[in-house]
Amino acid sequence: MADEFEGTRGATLRDVGAAEFIATFAAFLKKQGKLELPKWVDLVKTGTGREMCPIDPDWFYTRTAAVARKVYLRPGVGLGALKRVFGGAKRLGVNRNKFKDGSGAVIRTALIQLNALGLVEVSEDGRGRRVTRKGQQALDRIAGQIINAE
Repeated sequence: MADEFEGTRGATLRDVGAAEFIATFAAFLKKQGKLELPKWVDLVKTGTGREMCPIDPDWFYTRTAAVARKVYLRPGVGLGALKRVFGGAKRLGVNRNKFKDGSGAVIRTALIQLNALGLVEVSEDGRGRRVTRKGQQALDRIAGQIINAE
């Protein structure tokens, strides 16, 4: 009986490295074609602390995958906390760097898109977001594919 399941093993998102998961899930979102890109995707920076817009043309898929991962790992996380997570140092030339939050519009749009796909929902208490059952299955399935490919 144990021989049946020898090549496969159940995996969760926590069993996979962040960079590998985000790249794989972003490719999945792009291939699926259900994620609607905003009109401004090629014009915006990802935060006030950034000097230029992203170079990667598929950056919105990557950011959406990263947001989905963060919501999975921290249920109940809200927009403000995600803005701080995706923030960074604003370079001020001769002066010291100063921390700036990430773009709220980018994260909000990613959350709305994930909500439309049924992967994320607003928490029952109305504070923050959490992953739905369907979302957890999808994210864990991607993680399992990564582990089984190794």
